[in-house]
Amino acid sequence: MNKKTILFQVKQELKKHVDKEYAIGEKNFFKEKIKSYGVRAADKRKVAREQYKLVKNLDKKDFLAACEALYKTGYMEESTIAADWAWRKKEWWDKKDFKLFEQWVKKYIDNWAKCDDFCTHTVGFVVFSYPELIKEILKWTRSKNRWVKRAVAVCLIYPFGKKKPHLKTIFKVAKILLTDEDDMVQKGYGWMLKEASNHNQREVFKFVMQNKSKMPRTALRYAIEKMPKNLKQQVMS
Repeated sequence: MNKKTILFQVKQELKKHVDKEYAIGEKNFFKEKIKSYGVRAADKRKVAREQYKLVKNLDKKDFLAACEALYKTGYMEESTIAADWAWRKKEWWDKKDFKLFEQWVKKYIDNWAKCDDFCTHTVGFVVFSYPELIKEILKWTRSKNRWVKRAVAVCLIYPFGKKKPHLKTIFKVAKILLTDEDDMVQKGYGWMLKEASNHNQREVFKFVMQNKSKMPRTALRYAIEKMPKNLKQQVMS
């Protein structure tokens, strides 16, 4: 099955779940203009799961082409499905695939939802699996693209709910992005610190205390969200 046929079938399935009222409300979650049919998250995941049958037996090249075809449309729903499918094939990805995924981040990621879907899972997994790629994602901190800068932070959130293997890198990224004026970048690295605090609360608290005078309030609040009340009070005093 070629990518045009796959794309057509996915579109047809998505259109069965369009909720016009949701489509109007969804736009309020984004400052930038988005392309969306108006399909709720649960329904997007359902379509991704059910239509995975179209691609699960493709070879790697054709599978990646199908995912990229979805990203190219620019639609929120199709980007969600591309990210979902890429994650389902995570056992395929190796260091050589990083360059392609980096291109996708730079070309197709244009809002926080697309960034977080793809980077907290597939990109994070590849970086986790191949620590030598850390030097590559550190280059993203110098980007003029807000989503690329957010991506370097959120990909370090992987693995969710577990001890972070790259704590020094997490602090290095936070330090580089510390005074970034973009609120989406601030929220990204604040979230990264918050997740790191699950298992390294003392270290994250120390970092925040050392940098709180320069750290934007948005990032600061995200970083300490999971900390006990007494620590929050020290940070905010």
